[in-house]
Amino acid sequence: MANVIIQIHGLGNKPPKDLLERWWERAMIEGLKNNNYKTDLPKHEMVYWADILHDKPLNQFEKDKESPYYLDEIYVKPSKKLLPENHDTRKKIIGFLNRQLNRIFLNEDFSLNYSFITDRILSNYFTDLETYYKEETTLEAVSTTKIKDLIRERLLKVLEKYQKDNIMLIAHSMGSIVAFDVLTFLADQIKIHTLITIGSPLGLPIVVSKIAAEQRQKLNGQSFMITPEGVNSWYNFSDILDKVALNYELADDFSENKSGVKPVDFLVVNNYEINGVANPHKSYGYLRTPEFSKILNGFILSERLTFKEKLVGRTNKYFKITKLKLSIQKRKVRSWFRRKR
Repeated sequence: MANVIIQIHGLGNKPPKDLLERWWERAMIEGLKNNNYKTDLPKHEMVYWADILHDKPLNQFEKDKESPYYLDEIYVKPSKKLLPENHDTRKKIIGFLNRQLNRIFLNEDFSLNYSFITDRILSNYFTDLETYYKEETTLEAVSTTKIKDLIRERLLKVLEKYQKDNIMLIAHSMGSIVAFDVLTFLADQIKIHTLITIGSPLGLPIVVSKIAAEQRQKLNGQSFMITPEGVNSWYNFSDILDKVALNYELADDFSENKSGVKPVDFLVVNNYEINGVANPHKSYGYLRTPEFSKILNGFILSERLTFKEKLVGRTNKYFKITKLKLSIQKRKVRSWFRRKR
């Protein structure tokens, strides 16, 4: 049983698959080296689906900035080391906004209020996501199949190919929605050693409502928003300035699976910047953060562990999960008392 990394990109058009895969690889290698890890990447494969929605990929050699195929964000190393800033005030504001958004837009059963507002947001800012959630596609080449089924099938095939291996699944942005859907509805028996979501919109009310609606339809009354059963570990990375990952605490939105696994959230500094313009949502920046590199290095080394070391690791993980549960429960109790004052 070998270790393998499966990657799935996010929304929007992309450069060609081989180039995107190479840039993800460079980012991960750079992160490992910068954080003094001596490990090499195992086998890895990109699940590429931009071609389903876009007729041609972005072109790094296109000079016309007005061209729809102009690639303005190539892979670059960080120009400077970004120091962590104090975002305590922003965290409090975002926490308040998320609570209000959930209260306003989500009912207790996770159905959606004011859908005309969220539909307008999808249409204006997240066209790929809007197309993904449409009941029927309007693209001529795939006129009889839903777009979301075509995208999910891409990931499912790769997961099935490596189902006998130890899988780390890295999902960026909208790719995290695709990953969650596939692991919940199509591949719940496939074991995922480590699920990593980066810049994920999974906690946004519109996404929560869409997932819950499909769960009501397909899972026969099962409780909603549960960590997929095949997932052994789930780590979620967000930059506080990443607007797509506005609700960065997925641990508050997804409950444990039968193995006691739920998201573990990390706030990180995404240092992607090009021509003086920062993009805290860019996948390359997430893939070279120290926090991500630590998890990646641990996954790579896990292939070399003895049975005794793996047993100790599972025991330590059990105690960490128990400690996390107690911490979350204490936080909820403190929050309850504050509201009662």
